[in-house]
Amino acid sequence: MQKPFIVGITGGSASGKTTFLNKLLASFAPEDICLISQDNYYHERDQQITDQNGIINFDLPSCINAHEYAQDVLKISRGETFSRKEYTFNNPNVVAKDLIFKPAPIVVVEGIFVFYFEEVAKLLDLKVYIDAKEYIKLHRRILRDKVERGYDLDDVLYRYTHHVAPTYEKYIKPFKNDADIIIPNNNQFERGLEVLVSFLNTKIGQ
Repeated sequence: MQKPFIVGITGGSASGKTTFLNKLLASFAPEDICLISQDNYYHERDQQITDQNGIINFDLPSCINAHEYAQDVLKISRGETFSRKEYTFNNPNVVAKDLIFKPAPIVVVEGIFVFYFEEVAKLLDLKVYIDAKEYIKLHRRILRDKVERGYDLDDVLYRYTHHVAPTYEKYIKPFKNDADIIIPNNNQFERGLEVLVSFLNTKIGQ
C-alpha cells in the first residue's frame, strides 16, 4: 500500500471544521480516507485544569494527550491499524465506542492544536486552515453548545470569553500563516472544498 498522504485541518472553535470535514469525507470512498480527530485524545476530566473561578478549561493544549495523538498518526503513516476509545464530551447519555482506524491513501488529522503540536505538525504533508470571522464563530458556538451539549447562554459566553478566545489568539491564529491552504468559511466553503478534493484526488490516482 502507498504511504498515506496526511492532511492537517485546523481553525478556531466553531469555524465550521466539522461541517467541512463531513463534506470532505463524503467526497471520497470510505476506504480512501481516514479521519483522526483530536477530540478523542482529551485527558480524563479529573486531569483537566480549572480557571480562577473553578471552571474546567477544555480549550488548552494541556487538555490533549498530544504525544499519544502524534504516535497514532505516526502508526497510520506506517500502515498500521490502531484503536481508540471515542470521546463523548462528558455526556453521560452516550456510550463510548471503540473506534478502529485503518490506513488509507488519505489521512485527515483534525483539531484546533494540530499545527501547534510540533510532534503532530511535522507529520503533516498538507496544512489546511478553516477561517471565519469572530462574530460568526461566536454565533455558531452558542447554537452548538446550547443544542448539542446543553450549556446555558451564560456558560457559553463565559467559556468563549475566558477560554475559547484567548486560546485562539495564543495557540491557533499564530499558526495561520503556516497553512498551505486557507479556506474562508463565513458563508460557504464549497469552492475551497472543491480545490482540496481535486488536489487530493491526484494523490489516489483519480
